[in-house]
Amino acid sequence: MNTTSLPNRLFIKLLLGFWLCSSLVLVAVGSLPLLQKRQEQAAVPPELITVLSTAADAIVKDPKLLEPEHLRRFERARQSDRPMRLFIANDDGRILGGRAPRTLRKFILLAEEAERPILQQFEDEAVFGPYKFRVGHEEYRIYGRLPGHHPRPLFLFFIEHKLLTLGLAVLVSGLLCGLLAWHLGRPLKMLKQSADALARGHLGSRVDAATLNRRDELGQLGHAFNAMAEAIELQVNNQQRLMGDISHELRTPLTRLQLALALARKRGQDSNELSRIAHEAGQLDALIAELLTLSRVTMGATEARIDCELAESLGQVLDDAEFEASQCGKHLTIEMDDHLRLSHSPKLLARAVENLLRNAIRYANSALSLKVADTPDSVEIRICDDGPGVDEAELEAIFRPFYRTDKSRERESGGWGLGLAITAAAIETQGGSISASNQTGGGLCVTICLPRE
Repeated sequence: MNTTSLPNRLFIKLLLGFWLCSSLVLVAVGSLPLLQKRQEQAAVPPELITVLSTAADAIVKDPKLLEPEHLRRFERARQSDRPMRLFIANDDGRILGGRAPRTLRKFILLAEEAERPILQQFEDEAVFGPYKFRVGHEEYRIYGRLPGHHPRPLFLFFIEHKLLTLGLAVLVSGLLCGLLAWHLGRPLKMLKQSADALARGHLGSRVDAATLNRRDELGQLGHAFNAMAEAIELQVNNQQRLMGDISHELRTPLTRLQLALALARKRGQDSNELSRIAHEAGQLDALIAELLTLSRVTMGATEARIDCELAESLGQVLDDAEFEASQCGKHLTIEMDDHLRLSHSPKLLARAVENLLRNAIRYANSALSLKVADTPDSVEIRICDDGPGVDEAELEAIFRPFYRTDKSRERESGGWGLGLAITAAAIETQGGSISASNQTGGGLCVTICLPRE
C-alpha cells in the first residue's frame, strides 16, 4: 500500500521544516537593517514640506529674518496645534542662531546621503528636511522638528535591542522546531505504546486513527503495525483455540479408557499393569483439565468482575492453605484487611492465589506468608516463602506454559508447568500484573498487582 506522494515523505518534511525554520529566522533578522534604511529615508508628508517652503519664501522675501534678533521669533511655528521648531543651516552646515540638538546633528548626517527631503522619527521627536533655498549668493537649508512622542515602527525597537531580538529569534526557531518535533514524535509515541501493549499480551492493541491517516512513512508504519498485530492475534487465538479443541477431543478417548479400566477391575482382572495404566490415565485427565483451564482463561472466557470484599473471595482458599500448611508442619502468616473491597473476578483470583499458595507450601522450609497492601491506585497481594528460591534468570520464565525449573523437574515434584501460567493469565485478564523476586535472606516472593479501576 503506497499512496504517499513525494512532498509527503518524511525526509521532505524534515528537510523543508528545518530549512524553512532557519530561512525565516535569517530573513527576519537580516531584513531589519533594510527596513531601518528605508525608514530613515521616508518621504516628508506634503503638509510638512509646505511649512518648510512657506518659511523659506518668507526669508527670501525678507532676508532680515536671518538676523539673530529676528531669527529666534521666526523659528517658532505650529503644525496642527502642535509646537514646531525650525532650524536654518548655512552652506557649511552650521545652525544659525544657536547650537543644534543632538538628534538634529545626527539627522543632518543622514540627510546628506539622501537626494530628497526625508523624515526621521526618534524616541521623543520627529525631524524632517532639508528644504534648500537661496538668499542672494548664499544657499541655506531649513529643517523642522516636532517634539513629543510619535508612533515608531515596531522593527525599530528590535533594531535598538539586539540581544532581545536574538533571544526572540532563538525562541521562535525553537517553537517552530518544537512544533515539527511534536508532529513527528506524537505518532512515534503512539506506536511505542501500542507495541508495548502488544508485548504485554494485549493482542487487541492497535495504532490510533490519527496516525493511520498520515500520508507519510509514519502512517505506512502504522498500517504495517496493525496488519502485523492482526496476524499475531489471529495466530495466537488459533493456537489457543486449537489447544482447547485438542484437549477437549482427548477427553472422549480418555473417558473410554477409564471406563474400560473400571469394567476390567469389576471383572476381577486387576493387575499391576492395569493399576499403572489407571494412574497414568488419571494424570492425563488432570493435564487435560489444566489445559482446558488455561485455554479458557487466555481466550477470555471468564466471569464478569464484581465489586466485593477480598476476604470473601479468598476465604475458602486461605482456610484450605492454612490446613494444608499445618499438615506439612509449616506456618502460614496472613495479613489482610477483612473489609478491603476491590473490583475483580472472584473465581479467577481465587484460582491464582491458590496456585501460588500451593507452590509456596511445597517449597517452603518452615514458613510462608500472604500480605495484602492497599494503595490508592491498586491492591498488591504478596506471597512469600523461605524456600530455595528461583534462579534470577528464570524469574520471568516461570510464568510461561510448560516451563519448569530444574528443581521442579524432579519426578516427586509433580505438575506440568501450567499452574503459574494459569495464574499469570488469570491476573492479566483482570488488567493486573504478576512478578516474582528472590528474598535477600532466601525464598521466593510472588507479587500480584490489581488495579482499582
